[in-house]
Amino acid sequence: MSAHVVARMPARAASGSEIGARAKFDFLRYASVWEDSDILCDALRPSVAGGRILSIASAGDNALALLTLDPAEVVTVDLSEPQLAAVELRVVAFRELDRAALLAFLGITPSNERARTYDAIRGALSERARTFWDLNPDAIALGAAHAGKFERFFGIFRRFVLPIVHGRSRVQALLEPRDAAGRERFYDERWDSWRWRLIFRLFFSRFVMGRLGRDPEFFAHVEGSVGERILSRTRHALTAIETHTNPYLTYILTGNFAEGALPTYLRAEHYATIRDRVDRVTLLHAPAERAPGRFDGFNLSDIFEYMSPAGHAGAYRALAALARPGARIAYWNLLAPRGIPDALSDGVVALRELADALHHRDRAWFYGAFHVDEVRGA
Repeated sequence: MSAHVVARMPARAASGSEIGARAKFDFLRYASVWEDSDILCDALRPSVAGGRILSIASAGDNALALLTLDPAEVVTVDLSEPQLAAVELRVVAFRELDRAALLAFLGITPSNERARTYDAIRGALSERARTFWDLNPDAIALGAAHAGKFERFFGIFRRFVLPIVHGRSRVQALLEPRDAAGRERFYDERWDSWRWRLIFRLFFSRFVMGRLGRDPEFFAHVEGSVGERILSRTRHALTAIETHTNPYLTYILTGNFAEGALPTYLRAEHYATIRDRVDRVTLLHAPAERAPGRFDGFNLSDIFEYMSPAGHAGAYRALAALARPGARIAYWNLLAPRGIPDALSDGVVALRELADALHHRDRAWFYGAFHVDEVRGA
């Protein structure tokens, strides 16, 4: 099935997940993917060449990045029709546009021609995706990579909150190349003020994030201070990881990615490969555990974060049943700890050393843990 034809489960099946009954999925929450595609690809690379990958859709960035691993198919699944429309628009844009036009259309580089470009490619979209984007011309004009609620949340932080603490020159200085010792000094001496810590904890609290960025229900199973835990991870990101090549940090601080700081799917070296393989993407409107067939790799984003312990155990068990022997399952925890259910410990093993090493260099640093699990053979 080519990606511009979107498969759908019956409505009852598509809404059958635990979080699907509580949170809203009728708008574009994420216009870009806020999970590090590089560590995801490194996690799944050994198991997926020539095989099938099941990937949470979000905006499609990481589903497209996974094509660089040469799978036979990436089944991209989501509860949200708008998120699937975002994936489909990217797929069609890759198929129809050269790289310069692609970057301009998505909003990575300046353009006054996005509406005209959309008119030229809209006929390649499915009816549902075309209807969604036809009703959102402002999102097209802005650039589809910027048009989500979460991107607006970061925009509020960048325009109204960060300037209270740090001016533009200091923000630009943070993004300058330095070695690890230099980043430590800059953070301690020029960035980490009491005002920074206070404002950060308030803005990235569960109350503010739940209303302006994510959904309050996404924090239903989180305990402790959200802002404090994300602040700790932020210090790691600004000191232990290169800042000038970090696409997620660059976007948050400047409002866009940069040529030297792009997510995997937008890099020049991957454009031709992804374009050649883009029709290997299948879109499915359903809970992940309802995807048909067997899989060699799983990109599960942070879906377990939103589930009760019992809901997580049931969903994980259903997903593991779709795995071929040797398959790898990759997922993040933001704040709620979720791993392999005890009942599956004989059949699935956590690759903790690998996962911890990947998490240490995770440039989308907000997550408290990254997991890579491997399904044992029969």
